Amino acid sequence: MDKILMMLQLQQQLNDSTNGENWTEGITKNGKEINWKRCIYMECAEMIDSFSWKHWKNISQDPDWDNLKIEVVDVWHFIMSLAIEEYAKNMRGQLEDLAAQIAELPAYETVQRENSSFASQSEIIEKVELLMIDALSRKSPDISNMVNHFFELVTMSGLDITSLYRLYVGKNILNQFRQDHGYKEGSYIKIWNGSEDNVIMKRIWEENGDIKPELLYKKLKEVYDTLV
Repeated sequence: MDKILMMLQLQQQLNDSTNGENWTEGITKNGKEINWKRCIYMECAEMIDSFSWKHWKNISQDPDWDNLKIEVVDVWHFIMSLAIEEYAKNMRGQLEDLAAQIAELPAYETVQRENSSFASQSEIIEKVELLMIDALSRKSPDISNMVNHFFELVTMSGLDITSLYRLYVGKNILNQFRQDHGYKEGSYIKIWNGSEDNVIMKRIWEENGDIKPELLYKKLKEVYDTLV
């Protein structure tokens, strides 16, 4: 449950920073409407593009498993955002309560087991489309059902709670770092000594094991400061 709570906290912090502290009311600090459900099903469509599903094009192309994992993490950003928003709107409790609810889901036990195996392309696509159905529903979102489907997708995509956590935290902190260093203004430097920033981030993870988010940010800054 600790990893779930940490990811929820980081997502809230990122949304507060990017969209303003009232984002759970469905609008950004700039007056732009937020639609997390649309974000989910659009990212799910991108996830399906990790496979050569088109019967008329690139029919022999191998699945892009690395991209699939990244898209899974991107969808997780939006599912957590939707869950936090729903909890806030319905006054159901704090992030600790949401994390506890997620930890009680049937599929949560499965993602706690170490895993690196992929399901078949057709099985994964079918599960992704179930998530899309969840997101496209006009009814109030069933967060438990959606997260349960997501965790099933996690295990089908060669991930477990530890690898999901590491990928999520890495991308979350890098996104925050980019925002803090001129990404929106166009002044951010994305290539660091010949490598993209996400490659550097991944390398720091691999060299430091279970690094804490604050230390990851600090180490990113140490490298970045040598460039500017």
